[in-house]
Amino acid sequence: MTPQRPDGDRRSPERRSVLLRIDPAVHEALARWAADDLRSVNAQIEIILRDALRKAGRAPEKLAPLRPRGRPRTQPSPGERSDGT
Repeated sequence: MTPQRPDGDRRSPERRSVLLRIDPAVHEALARWAADDLRSVNAQIEIILRDALRKAGRAPEKLAPLRPRGRPRTQPSPGERSDGT
């Protein structure tokens, strides 16, 4: 069971790492699928697992949203224009 944080939120405060051993052919198929969707293999696996949990009626009530695709946006430093110059 996930410990409850002081603000009452039961979500894990950080992401967890899991070692996964899968057949190389399965990994290759996942890699192609992920590339088609412009995602990493890790993100594709998480999408698949979340969908399976939802379809099985086992998705956690308070599930953290997925991170958006691509690199995290950075805040412009003081004096920097929004176009990066």
